[in-house]
Order: sequence, then structure tokens, then C-alpha cells
Amino acid sequence: MDTTLHESLTKHEQIIRYIQSLRTGSKISVRKIARDVGVSEGTAYRAIKEAEASGLVATKERIGTVRIEQKARNNIDKLTFAEVVNIVDGTVLGGAEGLQKSLGKFVIGAMELEAMVKYIDAGSLLIVGNRVRAHSIALELGAGILITGGFPASDEVKELADQLALPIISSSYDTFTVASLINRAIYDRLIKKKILLVEDIMVSGSHTSVLKGSNTVADWNALVEESGHSRFPVVDEWNRIIGMVTSKDVVGAAIGEKIEKVMTRNPITVTPRTSVASAAHMMVWEGIELLPVTDTGRKLAGVISRQDVLKGMQFIQKQPQIGETIEEIILSAFQEEREADGGIAFRGIITPQMTSSLGTVSEGVLTTLMSQAAFRAIKLIKKGDLVLDSMSAFFLKPLQIDNEIVIRPQVIELSRKFGKVDVEIHYRQALVAKAILTAQLIDQA
Repeated sequence: MDTTLHESLTKHEQIIRYIQSLRTGSKISVRKIARDVGVSEGTAYRAIKEAEASGLVATKERIGTVRIEQKARNNIDKLTFAEVVNIVDGTVLGGAEGLQKSLGKFVIGAMELEAMVKYIDAGSLLIVGNRVRAHSIALELGAGILITGGFPASDEVKELADQLALPIISSSYDTFTVASLINRAIYDRLIKKKILLVEDIMVSGSHTSVLKGSNTVADWNALVEESGHSRFPVVDEWNRIIGMVTSKDVVGAAIGEKIEKVMTRNPITVTPRTSVASAAHMMVWEGIELLPVTDTGRKLAGVISRQDVLKGMQFIQKQPQIGETIEEIILSAFQEEREADGGIAFRGIITPQMTSSLGTVSEGVLTTLMSQAAFRAIKLIKKGDLVLDSMSAFFLKPLQIDNEIVIRPQVIELSRKFGKVDVEIHYRQALVAKAILTAQLIDQA
């Protein structure tokens, strides 16, 4: 019986090592792993599920299960290119191996090429139409590409994307619509990141120093010298947590004493989905410096230290707002004015970049203009970040290039958590668009 269990464990470890050896973005197939490692499909399936729980692989809609990198702490609220594909109902034209990379910012390609390159750097996403030269330059600068309007990419650009592992995504939506969709997704992350989870900050099991019950105090001493730490999880042969051992536990113990004799049994653990706030309370209340993180089978997935928790909670306050580029571009052409009744208005000209293929202004642009004007009106009364909660918009008359419009937001209701605003757009004193929206206020303090 022991031999059978040992063989099963060995096969399981082989699968995990096999998955770790794959390149980021590689597709994971139960059948292929079973064939390559020489195990049953059931064993391969269970190992893949455990790899998913530990963050080695992830299952993405329309893509399947793929090898991913462990999320860096500074990417807590960043989107991956794969997530962008789903957000914009896109199609991947090339560079699929780079889908799991995070994008740092997106750049709207509505400017001359020489000016555009100043804003593109590695990790960017260039949102642009059918501009082949811009496609190749963006890839050479380390950026992914989102082609709007449903346009294709050239074979040369696709080949370059595959070589550089930088995705080319095609979407049928217009530039401003896809930018707004991505923007909303980033704002959704802003809300979600308020609930920081243990999986966002933990040190994964593959990077965790551990001991087994059969190890000795001498082994503990050697691990202290090697790692610089003095607290370690103790696991059994199946990587299940059975105890914790610290310097207090080994004081006075003989050098050959087994760890299982001195360790603290049945330690408190958390799961990757536990909130960091709960973990922090637990660590302070119980006086714990290192907390094991386990999966549903009580197998060690990683650890978090009190220092990790403190850094995570400090970092969450410093997350950059990378989702405001599109609003700044659209609203930058409009001048804020004070009205006679004390309210504010925004006056500006419809530019060619704001129009759709029909030559009239894009509804996505008008929606963004109205929502941003509403946000400005709320911020005059109450400070803080805002996220659009709901919006009902009506487009009464079409607008075209060079029309001068005036946007008038009026705050109807404002509470500690929500604001409601009525917004109207006028052209030559005539009402052309109107919206009622509510926004959620986020306190960043």
C-alpha cells in the first residue's frame, strides 16, 4: 500500500514539474499531459486542478486552460490581454502566447505616428484602426495591439506578433467603445481590489521553505542558514500541513530530535480566498508571524507573513489609476465654464476622431462625455473616486464634425456612497442628448 501511494505521489510531482516547465501561455491538455508524462487522464486531470488552485494554470473563456505566471504583487488590479479579448468580444489574430501578460496602460492611436510612439512602451496596448505601420512599430516597442472596426492584420504583422509573443486582438467595436469597455473593467477592478485576498500577496508553495516531520533540528538549522527565516510549515509526504516549527520550538532540543516531536501541531491556516483583512486580524489576535495557506485538501499552497500583510495593505492604497486615459483625451478638448446659476458646463467642438463611420458623433463618445461631466459635477461637492453604477441615455438628434456643443450636468441627489446626476447636451440651444446616471463613490483613504 505504501509503495502504491509513493508511486502515485511521484507521478503527481512529475505532472506539476512538467506544467512548471511549460512556457507562459502554453495550452494545457489533459490528454497531452497524460500521454507525455505517462499517467492516466484521471491523474492528469486532478493534478491540473491542483495546479490551477496554486496559480500555475488558469482556465479562460474561449481560450481554455493555459500556463500562467504567478501574479506579481504590483499587478493586483491590472488586466491581462486575455481578459481584454473577452471584454471587447475580440478575436486573437496573432501572438497568442502573450495573452497572459498584463497591460500597464492603453494608448489611443488617434494621432500622427511620430507623436504616437512617444506614448507607447513595453506592456502597453495600442488601440488603433487599420494602420499597418503603427501595428508593426507598436510590436517592436513591446506593446500589444487592439485593432478596432473589425479590420484584419497583415501576415507580416501576425508573424512578428507570434515571434514576440505580443497579442494582436481584433474587435468590431469602434475605438472609443472598446476604450470605454476596458476602462469600465479597470474601474471594476478598483472596487474589487478593496477586498484584497490572500492569493494576491502570498508566497506560492513552490517558493516556500518547508520541513517534514522526519527532518531533524539539524535540518532546521541548515534551512535557517539557507533561507534567512526561522519559521517553517511542516508537511507530510503528500504535502499536507501537519504543523509549524519556530525558533521557540527548537530551543533546548537535541540536534538529532525529529521535527514532529517539537513542532506545534494543527496550526491555524487560511485559504487563498480568505480576505487579507481577516488574515491580519487572525495573525494579530493569535500572535502569529507566519500563516500557512492551504487548498481544500489541506495541502500547502503557500504562506503569508505579517510583513506580507502589512505591505499588501499599504500597497493597495498606492495602486495607480490607469483607467482614465480615454476620458482625458475626450474631455481635454472641452472647456469648463461656470453658469449663472452656479452650476458648471463644458463647451467644445466635435472633432473627426469622435465620429463614427457614418460621419456622425459616436454614441460611445457622447456617453463618455456625459458621464465624465457628471463626475466633475459631483467632485465639486464631494471629493473621492467615482465608478459609474447605472446610466440611462437618450440620443435625440445626430451631431457631426465641427458642431459646438455644451454639456450641462446637474446633481440631483448626493449621499455618502452614491450620487445621481442629470446631464444634457445642447447644440444651438436644442437638446440633442440626455442621460440620468448614478455613480458609486469610493473612499481611497
